[in-house]
Amino acid sequence: MTTPSKTRPVVVLGAGVLGRRIAAVFAAGGYKVHIRDPSAQALSDASAYIAAHIGDFTAHTPSQPTPGSVATFTEIPAAVADAWLVVEAVPEKLELKVRTFAEVDAHAPADCVIASNSSSFKSRLMITEVSAARRACVLNMHFTMPPAIRTVELMTDGETDPALFPMLSAVLAECGTVPVTARRESTGFIFNRLWAAIKREILFILAEDVSSPHEIDLLWQNMFQLPTSLPPCRLMDQIGLDTVAFIEDNYVQERGLDGRMTVDWLREKYLDAGRLGLKSEKGGLYGTTAATLTTNGVVVNGTTNGCRSAKDREIYILDVGLGSNNADISKIPTAGKILRLRPTTGATTPIVTGQSLPDGIDVSRTTGRIFWTNMGRATSTYDGSVHSATLDGEDVRTLLPAGTVHTPKQLVVDDATGCVYFCDREGMGVHRVRFDGTGHEVLVRTGSLDDAGERADMTRWCVGITLDRRGGHVYWTQKGPSKAGRGRIFRAGMQVPAGQTAESRDDVELLLEGLPEPIDLEFDEEERTLYWTDRGEHPTGCSLNRVVVGDGLVDRAALKGAKEILARHFNEPIGLKLDASKQVYVADLGGRVYCVKDGVKTVVWSDDGCYTGVSVCQ
Repeated sequence: MTTPSKTRPVVVLGAGVLGRRIAAVFAAGGYKVHIRDPSAQALSDASAYIAAHIGDFTAHTPSQPTPGSVATFTEIPAAVADAWLVVEAVPEKLELKVRTFAEVDAHAPADCVIASNSSSFKSRLMITEVSAARRACVLNMHFTMPPAIRTVELMTDGETDPALFPMLSAVLAECGTVPVTARRESTGFIFNRLWAAIKREILFILAEDVSSPHEIDLLWQNMFQLPTSLPPCRLMDQIGLDTVAFIEDNYVQERGLDGRMTVDWLREKYLDAGRLGLKSEKGGLYGTTAATLTTNGVVVNGTTNGCRSAKDREIYILDVGLGSNNADISKIPTAGKILRLRPTTGATTPIVTGQSLPDGIDVSRTTGRIFWTNMGRATSTYDGSVHSATLDGEDVRTLLPAGTVHTPKQLVVDDATGCVYFCDREGMGVHRVRFDGTGHEVLVRTGSLDDAGERADMTRWCVGITLDRRGGHVYWTQKGPSKAGRGRIFRAGMQVPAGQTAESRDDVELLLEGLPEPIDLEFDEEERTLYWTDRGEHPTGCSLNRVVVGDGLVDRAALKGAKEILARHFNEPIGLKLDASKQVYVADLGGRVYCVKDGVKTVVWSDDGCYTGVSVCQ
């Protein structure tokens, strides 16, 4: 089995417009890159392009590594001598690709993977002169046009080792791309087949003089390019698959089409099984909580998450167990629960119960799972824990068992790296752990656990957390004593600097201070804006706030003057979530969940609970 390496090179054959971009993708991920092209001028132009644009590529990488080295070659044998991956990006001439694959096979190490960037030819057509042993390491790897379009489609040559797909998907995600895998050979892969069908039907409409290019584009923009627009499979589930089948029947009959691979397949696989879409409990194309195959948080094999669309999203709420809906206060240590709220129906369902003061929650889009923290039976006891479950509350797993951490608070998922980040309040730290519970590490420690005075100093207590993946920062709050006006917000790099420790790192920045009592955080990477809830004294406390942080260095004085209150008069707001359409959800200890949009605060849910965390499946 091939193992990714940052000491052995990734080789890109072809230094043209796309070849140099592919090379930049792997260099941005920290990989050593060789570019081969017979033209010295093309190699010079490729090197100049990468040097000028590498920042555009590293901006998309989740861990912001130091870019890898780039070397150029005019001959294949020297370029591929120690390669672990070769990506062919030569002109679209099949005979040239066959010769190129044969030459790489003859000179590359036995474990080297050979991938073709071709969008026209299946890789099985290129292996006629490749040894039988090598064919399990050959596949298509089609890049579109990074960094503007970051999708990469992987496809077998018919003999490819299946284990290569999750491994390469993880590498590509690490390099800032969005990989998907075709489950079997397909001319045009996935997207080109989809686009071909759209183009074909548009040409039919124009040829029949049914509409104009302007009207077609106008309809497309208003159907598919609005913030609340649904992608096609989500839209079919929303409409109802029975309705989709009925409409398709009309086309089949009117045009004399063969319905075996469309409406007949839909009836056999979905309708006959009672899977009609969102209207049915069994779901539709997406199922109820579609199983997701992932590697290091990367979606592979074409599977996807179980989250619903923006129009029918599910909200997950943490009830800490302190509200009047808990009649027996002696049971508070195990009264916490996770509720699933469907705003379209107004129905809430407890999906996980028996929790010990749950506080932070987030949803992983790639795994279709929720992750949450438990503070423990009491905030004074050292028995905090971290857990995950499916979106229906099944298959509960423990990432960190009780006693691993003190009082874990807000938690945030990083799907790109397959990690969760959280703050440990009385533990005075910022932590990270992988989705499977391995790799637990402390990134920031604000005080000594052996010093009773520091442990009691609330200004050291870390509570809220969020990530700026593009900027490579983790942000957190240190709330200070209750309603004391001593709250602060900090940030630091997502990695501890080499040679430093969580206690000694010198890259910690204080951004804001003198805040009433800042709690949970969210960061809008597109708008470069930080959001936070504050449970301090009215009128500036019990509020939702934001400030534009921007890129690069921060002017603290300017930041202090730029912060604004978006909404206030909450009842001890804690939980916070910003969704894809820029709506902000806030959960408070008074038993309410709010949605704030354009300065308007709306109650989404209200009862006698006591809410600490909120997240959205979108």
